Amino acid sequence: MDLEQSVLERIVPHPDVVSSIRERADRLKSIVEDYIASHGIEVEARFAGSFSKGTFLSDPDLDLFLMFPDTVSEQEMRLIGLQAGEDILHGIRMFSDHPYTRGNFEGLDVDMVPCFHIDSTAHLKSAVDRTPFHTDFINSHIDDEGRNQIRLLKKFMKGIGTYGAEQDSRGFSGYLCELLVIRFGSFRGVLEAASHWRAGTVIAVKGSGPEIIAPIVVYDPVDPKRNVASAVHLDTLSMFVFAARSYLAEPRMEFFFPNQRTPMSADELRETIEIHGSRLVTTIFDRPRAIEDNLHSQLWKTQTACVQKLNDFGFGMLRAVHRMDDDKMTVVFEIERDVLPKTFRHEGPPVWVNSDSFMEKWKNSPYGDPFIDDGRWRVLSERQYRTADDMLVGEAPMAGVGKELDLGSMTALDHEGTLSAIDPLLLTELLDPKMPWEI
Repeated sequence: MDLEQSVLERIVPHPDVVSSIRERADRLKSIVEDYIASHGIEVEARFAGSFSKGTFLSDPDLDLFLMFPDTVSEQEMRLIGLQAGEDILHGIRMFSDHPYTRGNFEGLDVDMVPCFHIDSTAHLKSAVDRTPFHTDFINSHIDDEGRNQIRLLKKFMKGIGTYGAEQDSRGFSGYLCELLVIRFGSFRGVLEAASHWRAGTVIAVKGSGPEIIAPIVVYDPVDPKRNVASAVHLDTLSMFVFAARSYLAEPRMEFFFPNQRTPMSADELRETIEIHGSRLVTTIFDRPRAIEDNLHSQLWKTQTACVQKLNDFGFGMLRAVHRMDDDKMTVVFEIERDVLPKTFRHEGPPVWVNSDSFMEKWKNSPYGDPFIDDGRWRVLSERQYRTADDMLVGEAPMAGVGKELDLGSMTALDHEGTLSAIDPLLLTELLDPKMPWEI
């Protein structure tokens, strides 16, 4: 417990910081209210998110919701709400499930989100209408001690790499962390519960809804039809379960503040590869101009598609990592082999069925006539691709990579190209994966 108190002393925002944020937030809200009033529509401007619940760690984004009466059309709600964001924040429009404006006000990052003011989540009109209900629920179920317990859980999640419902994280949202502390009473209560979780765990904070199949299901107390944990990937859940068990067995500061990984040297990378007896191959795409969350999703999709192709063509996938930089999207694969024999054994029909067409096609093959093995005709055939990098380039158009990735910008690096061109830290993470608290 002394450890957790020490963590809180480092992560709870200083009162002066909170006061500064609140003053700027109040000024922003006043400006927005004056702007909306000039359009003759009664719109309630209301903060949501971690700032409004007092559960933020530091430098919170402000989520300001413009709650329009449901008598206004969706088109008008979006038009006025988005225009307010542009005029006040001078920001950019973000298009996800529901459009909003992202900008900056006096040094604070702000998302200005138009929505409908509804009296019940049973009458949702847009994808974000339930968010103000989330704020009300959390604020009515926690006190200051509960807020600090939530901060501990959030910092723990960040430290082990399981925080965030975005596509790059595939993890636990801030709202989900808040609900878990409410359900299990404290940071340690959540870890003790999580140490017994398994795939398919179902948690009801306040009543449950219809059956949902997912790695973990946490019914939203303000909308029981919804799984708050829908973004949590099975691997992320598994990491959290293992981290919870590990922390309870041996609490350490590194769970909250992990050390920075030191990349292997070039010689160490080659030695590790030699020990593994494996090879490397890399795909690189130019980064498109698109919403970051969408690109993260497409990067995961691209990695999965390439893994499937590497297995299908016999290169034997071992592990993969990816990274998105300012201008590039990179996926590095560790594979069993990167060069294959010129030929492979092609399977034909059973001998006792009509095999005339097969025999006609393969007679006089430069690699030998068909032969019988285990009751079927077989024949040696020339491979379409012998090297992993050629295969990835050739198959990318059919593989199902991210739709916004430009195939014309794609390059593939072979083993030596990967070792010489790819960031050693990324290669270290691939070849020597470690738990964040063990670095």
